[in-house]
Formats: sequence, C-alpha cells, structure tokens
Amino acid sequence: MTLVIGLTGSIASGKSTVSTMFKELHIPVIDADKISREVVEPGEFAYQEIVKEFGETILLEDQSIDRKKLGSIIFTDEGKRKKLNGIVHPAIRKRMLEEKEAYTKALEKCVVMDIPLLFESKLTHFVEKIVVVYVDENTQLERLMSRDGSSEKEALQRIRSQIPVREKIELADAVINNNGTKEDSFGQLKDILRKWNVL
Repeated sequence: MTLVIGLTGSIASGKSTVSTMFKELHIPVIDADKISREVVEPGEFAYQEIVKEFGETILLEDQSIDRKKLGSIIFTDEGKRKKLNGIVHPAIRKRMLEEKEAYTKALEKCVVMDIPLLFESKLTHFVEKIVVVYVDENTQLERLMSRDGSSEKEALQRIRSQIPVREKIELADAVINNNGTKEDSFGQLKDILRKWNVL
C-alpha cells in the first residue's frame, strides 16, 4: 500500500524547503503549484477554456497567458475569479490524481501531495496523513516581507487570507516546527516518517 501524505503550511512557513527534503529522501512529490502552471500552458484544455472565456487580449506575444493581466481582471471581479477557478481547479485536481494513481501503481511506499491550500480547497480526502509546516507569526511575517518585498500591511493581508496556522495544526497528523535550522526540520521529518514506517 502506498501511503499518501498531504504536505501543507501557511504562506512563507518553509513548506517548499520541506518538500525538497522529501525529494532528498527519494519520496516522490506531486506539486500543486507546479501543476497549476502546467495546466494553463498553450495546448492544454484549461488554457483553451481560459482564452475562450477571457479573450485573446490576455495573451502575451508567444501566446502564453499574461498572468499579470489575467490577475488584474479577476482581482477586481469576484464572478470572473470564480469562472477562472472553475476552469483551473478541476484541471489541477485531475492531473494530481492521475500522478497519484501512477505512483500507487508503481508500488511506491509513499507519495507526497504538496498542496498549499489543502484545507482551504477542501482536498483533505485526497490524502491519508497530513503534515503541516509551522513557523511563529513574527518569523512568517519577516520571511514574507523579505521574500516578496511587500509591506507589513500587504504581508499581513496575505497571511490573513488563509486559515490560521494554529487551526491547521489542530487538523494535522504531524507538525514540523520550522523555526529552527534546516537540519532540525529534517530531523523532525525523518522522525515522522519512521513513525509511519516509511523510512
């Protein structure tokens, strides 16, 4: 049986770092963010649906989608944002489940579904165990501001648009406290995987 682990956290909690650690342990990772970029590439079904819905004015010269332009349209229009999500989200879910199926058939001992908005998108039924990557709020705020060059106000807005990390911790099967060093977080991950008989 393949154990399916859901990996999530809050913005700037260091989830990507933990995702890389899984790969270093030769555990396959299905990355929702990466898939979300792939499904809107020219030639993909979701891409065609987006162009049909929003028109060719959202395309760059190379025919790829101008994310900034599309973002500015959906940012101010709730109805259009729902339309876009209605096209993109099912395509992402379908691709993620196809990849999960392939790893399960290949009899992998474990596969990770890296889904930033696992709880917000109500996708917990995709996975059997949930690992939440956690940092304290001050660290999160500092990291987000330095990473994106955003103001404190902008960073707080983005943090508050997600479910508070305290609530995510309560829903998790395991938590990685990422306030310390990378080595420290890696040690916590290995302990969790040993407990689940994956390592």
